Amino acid sequence: MENNEYRQQRLQSMETLKAMGYEPFGMRYDHSDLKTVRETFVEGAFAKVAGRLLTIRRMGKMNFCTMNDGTDRFQLIFKRDELSETAFAAFKQLNLGDIIGAEGTLFTTQKGEKSLVVKEWTMLAKALEQPPEKFHGLADQEECYRRRYVDLMTNDESRDRFFTRSRLLMEIRTYLWGQGFVEVETPILQDQAGGAAAKPFFSHFNALDKDCVMRIAPELYLKRLLVGGMNKVFELGKDFRNEGIDRTHNPEFTVCEIYEAYGDRTSMEAIMEGLLPHLCDTVIGKRVIEYGENKVPIDFTPPYRRVAYKDLVKELMGEDWFGLDFATQLARAKAKAAETQTNLELDGVTTELMLTHEVYDKLIERNLMQPTFVTRIPHEFVPLAKACKDDPSLVDVFEFVVAGRELCPGYTEQNDPIEQRKALENQAGEDTEKIDEDFISALECGMPPTGGLGFGVDRLVMFLTGTDSIRDVVLFPQLKKAQ
Repeated sequence: MENNEYRQQRLQSMETLKAMGYEPFGMRYDHSDLKTVRETFVEGAFAKVAGRLLTIRRMGKMNFCTMNDGTDRFQLIFKRDELSETAFAAFKQLNLGDIIGAEGTLFTTQKGEKSLVVKEWTMLAKALEQPPEKFHGLADQEECYRRRYVDLMTNDESRDRFFTRSRLLMEIRTYLWGQGFVEVETPILQDQAGGAAAKPFFSHFNALDKDCVMRIAPELYLKRLLVGGMNKVFELGKDFRNEGIDRTHNPEFTVCEIYEAYGDRTSMEAIMEGLLPHLCDTVIGKRVIEYGENKVPIDFTPPYRRVAYKDLVKELMGEDWFGLDFATQLARAKAKAAETQTNLELDGVTTELMLTHEVYDKLIERNLMQPTFVTRIPHEFVPLAKACKDDPSLVDVFEFVVAGRELCPGYTEQNDPIEQRKALENQAGEDTEKIDEDFISALECGMPPTGGLGFGVDRLVMFLTGTDSIRDVVLFPQLKKAQ
């Protein structure tokens, strides 16, 4: 709030309004929202509204304003012969961004615009800061994220996107409750990070005099609940990972993790094939979403394609790929990369497994546009899942890929405590203190066969609203300090 010319003018108009009996910051004001007023519009009927002034056109005895209350925009008409002398004179002290309440009669102009002819108005909040570009919005995208309140004030598309996000959260819960799942809450502050491989944020309990971490995943606590007999659970909340920030990652993010006792990977596929159409039908209003700058149509109508990881590699690299020696595989990968003008990162790639996954990551996954369950993944990439019965080198999981990105994994969960310990020991290496002994103890009490999945809510909202930046679906994303 710089002490600039605009602010001085607004401070002066505020003092003038006070002198005229208009307190600049009002109290509760009962009214109807503008969307309801428009939908129930009756010529000549009384209406009482409130909102922010986006435009002001002063034309002598008849003046026009556009009001926005977050549900709609509506025209207000201030006529000299419809207002008291004081009310009409005080109108001249209003500025863009001011929030007022107004009551009067509904009227349709000659141009067919539904309007409110104001009989009385009251000041609810004086805006002391000049709105950006006369409410054309913030030009600097970084400023939109840093001053989200101004972005929402001036950008209907941005505000609608966050209303959509809220409705999606509600419908995720509605769908899962309808399928018999119970929503639970597990600790955010934990003794040790578990359920994923990621760098945590650290903190300290003063009262208990012990260190703790902010959770990177709720998985291990949710599985404890399965041991305890809560057979169908989900948690929708925040995780925290002290890692990179880019267009699809924010250190603080929202996830939904779902676990079903006596289920498996296929029962998790069924959940996704039910949940996504439900969200499209109830919130988005369509199942084909145009995604990204190129407006690629993504169809969320099930069934979704199911294909094994190795089969996808064979489709691109040849049926004989897994029988070739490393040197031949490397040459073929370089040729395919040159053909598709894709940059493979081959420095440090020394094994057939690493090479195959680089091919999958760069040449295959990024081109899977329609919803696809990629199954039977090499166990080295998902060490904590259960092995496929017919091939212990593979795990019974899926990676659900949409628009070239993984939306979520789904698992037939490991419920053998002995095998789980081996996997955790291999993952921890020399840091054996990172093994959650209480979780192993819970598994030794007996956990039913289980299916589980977890998806990033932020990324899901990105897909369903057609945006490719996570900052556009997080109200207050993490940013560098302002200069």
